[in-house]
Amino acid sequence: MNAARRWFLKECAQGIGKIALGSLISGGAIAGVSAKKPPIKPKAKNVIHLFMAGAPSQLDLFDYKPQLSKIEGKPIPPSVIGNQRYAFIRSDAAVLGPRFKFSKHGNSGIEIADTLPWLGKIADEVCIVKSMRTDQFNHAPAQIFFNTGFQQPGRPSIGSWVVYGLGSESHNLPAFVVMSTGSGISGGSACWSSGFLPGIHTGVRFRNQGDPILNISSPDGITSNMQRSSIDLIQDLNKLGSQKSFDPEILTRIDQYEMAFKLQTSAPELIDLKSESKQTFDLYGCDPDKPSFARACLLARRMIERGVRFINIYHEGWDAHSDVQGNCRNNCKITDQASSALVMDLKQRGMLDDTLVIWGGEFGRTPMVETSQALGRSLGRDHHPQAFSLWMAGGGIKRGATYGETDELGFHIIKDPVHVRDLHATILHLLGFDHETFSYNLQGLDFKLTGVEHASIVKGILS
Repeated sequence: MNAARRWFLKECAQGIGKIALGSLISGGAIAGVSAKKPPIKPKAKNVIHLFMAGAPSQLDLFDYKPQLSKIEGKPIPPSVIGNQRYAFIRSDAAVLGPRFKFSKHGNSGIEIADTLPWLGKIADEVCIVKSMRTDQFNHAPAQIFFNTGFQQPGRPSIGSWVVYGLGSESHNLPAFVVMSTGSGISGGSACWSSGFLPGIHTGVRFRNQGDPILNISSPDGITSNMQRSSIDLIQDLNKLGSQKSFDPEILTRIDQYEMAFKLQTSAPELIDLKSESKQTFDLYGCDPDKPSFARACLLARRMIERGVRFINIYHEGWDAHSDVQGNCRNNCKITDQASSALVMDLKQRGMLDDTLVIWGGEFGRTPMVETSQALGRSLGRDHHPQAFSLWMAGGGIKRGATYGETDELGFHIIKDPVHVRDLHATILHLLGFDHETFSYNLQGLDFKLTGVEHASIVKGILS
């Protein structure tokens, strides 16, 4: 049996490898991630995830609690707090009321803080989930958990799972693209890692200014033909290595060389915004020559048009331990118009129905105030994993709706809780997958995005 197995691997696997390599170099879609049909009829085929790293204050933006204003300055009853402990405040810290006026918007009458005027314009397109909850209290594990379903690095991100399942419709751009418009996120690259999935499914980081990818431009004196010849030689050597070792990561390396070569043409075309109208720039509030969240959102729409499957835009800066009012105002000024414009733009181009847009952070903020003379903090809010909010639009999501409810203090969920795993299950469902069977076998175990814990599709937010 051992001799037979060795003969099969030596003689037959080389043929299989040659077939794989042939399809890899033949010029089709990205190797290993050619477009695939999901097992269930999907409502969405693309995802744009606008991740607000640092955690926006739901109580000041989405979840209006007038009772907090009535008891501001008084402690929340101990029976509400329970055994919850906080990093920067005492459990008997005083209540802080909402910092902004809330108004009803659209035919749906959704209540939104006045610091989000552009979101108010698309109120009838979005569903605000007010009953999100997570298991993680600190930024890095919470961000990794939200993006991978596990609090420690090493698991595949949502984008990697989606590309693994659906493949790519783009021939010249990565299937999974990541952009960042803040100072960086605590969870780092673990948030878009492919984990134990083949490396080909890792998110590709695009820079927000200059060349989208370092070294994408050829040095002076290097022509396209010279570079093609160099890559062909490298690929021949990689193919020999693959046929001898059967290492799947060599296939990833081959793919990356091919993709890098294609990106030298496709990436400059993608970021060349000359074809966009002044009307579009005004809609997004975008200066095409300056890096910004607005420019990233416009690029995300252009990526969707070019077949990119999953896009993450991370905007860091929402960690309001001090001056939550100023923090929200500043970040809303940066993100509100562009986020809403993205939804408007997708809709007017007929692309919103099959593009799922998600906006939110890793957890919420406390109803109690954070003030510390030693740390120079005042009128802020601490981390709150028990309840937070996010909004979604397009891709099979109910329009002009709110889902879930917290108590009058915004501390506990009292109706329709949505765990992060439930959100993952729902995203997979919208893309055509059953989260209970969609898995990857590794060392005899079937791993899933939703893990071994219970997860449910949130049917109340589906159209």
